[in-house]
Amino acid sequence: VQLVESGGGLVQAGGSLRLSCAVSGRTSSIGRMGWFRQAPGKGREFVAAISWSGISTTYSDSVKGRFTISRDNSKNMVSLQMNSLIPDDTAVYYCAARLTTKLEYGSWGQGTQVTVSS
Repeated sequence: VQLVESGGGLVQAGGSLRLSCAVSGRTSSIGRMGWFRQAPGKGREFVAAISWSGISTTYSDSVKGRFTISRDNSKNMVSLQMNSLIPDDTAVYYCAARLTTKLEYGSWGQGTQVTVSS
C-alpha cells in the first residue's frame, strides 16, 4: 500500500485546511485508515481514523468537533477537513493504513506540514 499526502500549508488561527491522502496498491487488504501528527520535539499523536468501508470513525479528544475524516470510495482518497485551527495543531501530518490482518498501522505517507500562526 502506497500513501501520498497533500494539502498542508500555513494558515492563521481560526482558519481551515483540508488534507488529502491518495491510496494505491493492495487497497482490498486495508481495514482502517488513520491520520497522525508529530509536532516539533514531541512524539507521534493519533488524530483520527476511519474504516475502509467508511462506516466508522474515531477522533482524538483534542480535535473532536473541529476535524472530520472522510473517504472517497471512487477515488481511493482519504481526507481530513480541519476547521477552527489553533497553533497547537501545528505539526507534520501523516496518513497511515492498517491492514485487516494487522493490529498496527504498517504503511505511512511522507507527511505534510501544517503550520497555524497565532
